[in-house]
Amino acid sequence: MPVLPIIHHPAYNADIPSQHRFPMGKFAALMIYLRDIGLAVDENTFEPAPAPSSWLALAHDQTYVDQVLNGTVPQCIARDIGFPMNPSVAMRARCATGGTVLTARLALEHGIALNTAGGSHHARRAHGAGFCVFNDVAVAIKVLQAEGLVNRVLVVDLDVHQGDGTAEIFSGDDSVFTFSVHAEKNYPDNKQNSNLDIGLRDGMGDNEYLGVVRDALPKLLERGQPDIVFYNAGVDPHEEDRLGRLSLTDEGLRARDEFVINIVRQYDIPLACVIGGGYMRDIPRLAKRHSVIHQTAMDFIHLCRKL
Repeated sequence: MPVLPIIHHPAYNADIPSQHRFPMGKFAALMIYLRDIGLAVDENTFEPAPAPSSWLALAHDQTYVDQVLNGTVPQCIARDIGFPMNPSVAMRARCATGGTVLTARLALEHGIALNTAGGSHHARRAHGAGFCVFNDVAVAIKVLQAEGLVNRVLVVDLDVHQGDGTAEIFSGDDSVFTFSVHAEKNYPDNKQNSNLDIGLRDGMGDNEYLGVVRDALPKLLERGQPDIVFYNAGVDPHEEDRLGRLSLTDEGLRARDEFVINIVRQYDIPLACVIGGGYMRDIPRLAKRHSVIHQTAMDFIHLCRKL
């Protein structure tokens, strides 16, 4: 019978100042909410091990990996990352990365799996940036490829910000296709070249946004025939998000997630989901919004059980 693996680690919540603009509390709040609604239970919840240095160095320069793990990140890089680079932040980055690796492994086994963190797509090979220490999706891809579990990979990045770090890490790598749909005028100012970038105008709403995704994704799946898809389901395209520039509603985000899950699984391709960005100050509401990808995946599982 199909199951829905959900991956979580208590270390996803790092110790940063309470007034920090990154809503660190959303990770614990998301898991609490998933348990409250009965979506996350002991039988389908998995705790990852922290990613070891050897995994991290597959996607990042060893010097940078060592700096993070040893607490010697240069101040200029820490400033670009935007976090105090204390041990809990480093452990959070390792656990979130280990979580995405485990998510991918379980997706290969069960067809779909979801992390309650992940999507740190601004981290490049040589350094982190934009609240991203390690690029968890990039590391997971490299680990799976090194183990011979996958070859061709598609990254579907629907966070409101361009997946510049992922694009940079896989530049020139024909085995990984990077697809980013983002607000063109949003961070980062200096964007990288994904295999396919679709930059959107400010204020775009549900219908136009969904039309863009629905037109592009089936073609990429048909053409690329990937062994696995990594989906960054950022909720920062929402009209209420502090760091977004788009105008999606809750209904629009749900329709987006439903489409991605259904079309990828229609092609019988494993789907590994990470939650990406979301920057509301109201943590309970933000956690509920992040839970939409998990709820939508469970709806899909229930449908499969009826067939």
